[in-house]
Amino acid sequence: MRPPPNFSPTWPLKRLGGPSRQARGFGRATSSARLIDGLRRYQSELESQNSALRFSQAAAEGASERFVTLFSTVPLALMVVDESGQVLEHNARALALLRPLESDPPLNFLFPLLKAAHVYQVMYGFETAVTHGTCELNELVFSGGSNGLITGDLHIASIDHAPEEPPSFICAIIDQGPLLSQRQALQTSAQALKERNDELLQSKNRLAAIIDSSLDAIICVNQHHRIVVFNPSAATIFGCPCEQALGQALATFLPDAAQACSQKDMAQQPQLGEMIGITLSGGTVPLDVIVSFERRQDGDIITLFAHDLTNRKKMESQRVALESQLRESQKMQAIGTMAGGIAHDFNNIIGAILGNVDIAKQDVDPNAPVLVCLAEIEKAGRRARNLVRQILTFSRNDPPRRVPLQLADVVHETMRLVKVTLPPNVEMQAQIDPATPLVLADATQIAQALLNLCTNAIHAIGTKSGIITIELCLDKQDVSADKTSDSPKKWVKLLVTDTGSGMIAETLERVFEPFFTTKPVGQGTGLGLSVVHGIMRSHSGSIEVQSTPGVGSQFSLRFPVAEGVSIETTIAPASAQVKGCGQRVMYVDDDEALVFLVNRVLTRKGFIVHTFTDPKAALEAIRADPLQLDLLLTDFNMPGYSGVELLRDAKSIRPDLIVALASGYVTPEIEQAARSAGARALIHKPNDVDELCSTVQRLLDGKHNRSWEGDVA
Repeated sequence: MRPPPNFSPTWPLKRLGGPSRQARGFGRATSSARLIDGLRRYQSELESQNSALRFSQAAAEGASERFVTLFSTVPLALMVVDESGQVLEHNARALALLRPLESDPPLNFLFPLLKAAHVYQVMYGFETAVTHGTCELNELVFSGGSNGLITGDLHIASIDHAPEEPPSFICAIIDQGPLLSQRQALQTSAQALKERNDELLQSKNRLAAIIDSSLDAIICVNQHHRIVVFNPSAATIFGCPCEQALGQALATFLPDAAQACSQKDMAQQPQLGEMIGITLSGGTVPLDVIVSFERRQDGDIITLFAHDLTNRKKMESQRVALESQLRESQKMQAIGTMAGGIAHDFNNIIGAILGNVDIAKQDVDPNAPVLVCLAEIEKAGRRARNLVRQILTFSRNDPPRRVPLQLADVVHETMRLVKVTLPPNVEMQAQIDPATPLVLADATQIAQALLNLCTNAIHAIGTKSGIITIELCLDKQDVSADKTSDSPKKWVKLLVTDTGSGMIAETLERVFEPFFTTKPVGQGTGLGLSVVHGIMRSHSGSIEVQSTPGVGSQFSLRFPVAEGVSIETTIAPASAQVKGCGQRVMYVDDDEALVFLVNRVLTRKGFIVHTFTDPKAALEAIRADPLQLDLLLTDFNMPGYSGVELLRDAKSIRPDLIVALASGYVTPEIEQAARSAGARALIHKPNDVDELCSTVQRLLDGKHNRSWEGDVA
């Protein structure tokens, strides 16, 4: 048995049987006993050391077995790898992770298992582990054979070794696939959550934009009926800034809605209907209110939508006014139509009166006193004829006929019409210059404008005493719009002044607007002054108004003077002497007085006259003897059979027959119908006897002339 390496005996050792051996007696026996005792102690120490070695070996073998067991059974892929990447040892988990099948390549080297970009990371990790003992690399991609690519973390730990020995490492691969899936799921969920939050934010912004851009007031209140949302439309309607309205009670602006929202069953009544809102300044505004309820854990939210009804109310009032004005206009149209019909009958009466007066004047002695009466009758008849023509002009919408006109005559005639309807408390005064220059104007429209102004003046005076003054003169002041003209225009000025109630500035600004009136509903159409304004504009003139409340108003109408035109140009030449030579004339009219008059007049002039009051009887007479006539003259308006139909049927019987049409109500449609029926002339009624005779003479003298003569009388 060999002694332990560090064994050193406590006594001196001498080689047995050597030169130093001595033969002693008792002393030799003592040395042997000591040697035996030392050997025994040495043997005992050896046995103790052997026991310790056996225990250490058993402990080492146990630790090795435990390491191998742990290395093999730990749920991690473990490998022992040297610095070149050679796999020295690996456990079953590493083999199952990286080479699960027998057909997979053997697990000999670590670097070929890695993605190319990760090899250098692992090599750097080995160097770091040598220096610091450990190193951790995250999310490396390994080739797992049949398992495909595996993403995992690599934990590297350096194994203790002698300096002269090459380093080796324990590498643990932690499969991060499940964690990465969870991480990816979490990332996806986080992304979805972010998108949802973005959508919610966008939705919130859109809702805020909708609320802010709504034309209706949107007000949200909490469970205490305190305002939490107040959009710009609400700020405009109630005249209160949004910042000031927030936190205020709903009753401040919508007291009725606040009271209604306090009821328990209001959730089933979203439509509150029309209510009155209170503005910040204390004013009122009509509103249509709808309410919406939102149930929340922290308290209910009530949203009110209020639509401003101010414009609708105005439109309704305007619609009522327009309907009233339309009814008034239709009434005026009906009156005009009725006036036209009445005027047509008066035409025949006036024509009979004037014709018989003319015959009577011819039958009496030139010095007979009755001539004075006949002259007055004729004068009154002519005035009545002009009045009837004016009524007919008012009753139809003919285009204006501007002719050289003396405004003084129109003013005098209109004043006579106004005085008939003048209240006893109103006095009319006139300052008319008869020498005013002529103007190009339509007498009917000028009379209408003057009538409208006088009617307004009468209404402005009302029940108190007042004066209406009409002035006509040459305007000394140049009011021409063209200040650069070398020859400024001259103007005739017509003033209508009243001492009525006058007008305030707001009324003056709108006085010429159509349908604007200060009169109560049913007492005015609002068209009088707008019609006057339109008439003056069509006559290239101007209208101005001055008014003082409580004093009165003055309307100034200015007409441009018709340069180069004199009164003589408006006088028609005297008609030629009419004398018939037995020509045969047929006159058809449903008025017996006119038939009798025309028969007498034309017979006196030398014509052979056939008269009929029935147009169908006249047609039968023409059909019986078509050659008995040289001229057919018929009225237009006859019951059951018009004059145009008679002309058309007569021309079909005898195409070369000269025909003419007479009417007191001539329109472009009647004129066109007369042309198409073959009429050679269109005669206005009522007419003078001389005018009628001249027209008959002219038509017969121009028997072979086929041209249209138009309105000849």
